[in-house]
Amino acid sequence: AWGSGFLNAVLHTANTFSIPLCQGSALDQFFCEVPQILKLSCSDSDYLREAGLLVISAFLVFGCFVSILLSYVQSFRAVLRIPSEQGRHKAFSTCFPHLAVVSLYGSTGMFAYLKPPSISSPSLDL
Repeated sequence: AWGSGFLNAVLHTANTFSIPLCQGSALDQFFCEVPQILKLSCSDSDYLREAGLLVISAFLVFGCFVSILLSYVQSFRAVLRIPSEQGRHKAFSTCFPHLAVVSLYGSTGMFAYLKPPSISSPSLDL
């Protein structure tokens, strides 16, 4: 997960710094978001390059999600193999709060980044 996050950041940073800007470098908002930078770009191929990076990012996220999901499945299988009821209860009482926190973190991240563009505007981001 750490390696794929670093690779994703390096790819997007390198792509952002290689975009030639024709309309100046002043953005209309406080945050330096990729769509705003692409509006200042000279060529249409920058959009295609960014779309390719988004596809690569989606594969990286999916790979991390699958590996995390498999690790949770292995953990639950190991807990279910514990012979005593008290031992299973203690293990599940440790696992479920962790799973709740991870789910809450993931759901708030999805809500923040996957909301429709009509809801988010540059003035709301300030």
